[in-house]
Amino acid sequence: MYVISFRGLKEGKHQFEYKIDSKFFEVYQYEDILDADVSVRLEFIKKSTLLELDFDVKGKVKLACDVTNELYQQPIDGKYNLTVKFGDEYNDENENILIISHDAYELDISQFIFEIIVLALPTKRIHPGVLDGTLKSDILDKLEELKPKEENNNIDPDPRWDTLKGLLTDKNHKDGTS
Repeated sequence: MYVISFRGLKEGKHQFEYKIDSKFFEVYQYEDILDADVSVRLEFIKKSTLLELDFDVKGKVKLACDVTNELYQQPIDGKYNLTVKFGDEYNDENENILIISHDAYELDISQFIFEIIVLALPTKRIHPGVLDGTLKSDILDKLEELKPKEENNNIDPDPRWDTLKGLLTDKNHKDGTS
């Protein structure tokens, strides 16, 4: 389904569209995404010596919040440009250039789609209700209860700092600055 047979394609631009759902992530055994509604638009440009792929990924995925474990919808928006060249042996060391065999006639793009979506996810996944204070949760109540109380900051300042600040003030007066 995510394999493009490019040998039979004419040179020029070609458009491909894919719908990604939770079944897509089962293949990769990626359990962070519980559900997905993602659209992938691919502009595939075939040239005589190379292929250019421009991915545009938009949609939403269902994730568990890192703070409360509540499920929420996370918007996804990712772009990726890939150049596919032909060579003697496969090479994917450069993140934007893929070298495939001269004999190749098709390209599986599923791994690229997977990586674009996963890399578009935030590193810290926080339910929007936690951020704006609208989420009511037992976990949030317990976290608030366990939060350390503010300590009294009426501690006498260390007098060594005053001496150091005095040195700085004296230097500024000697330089003519204040």
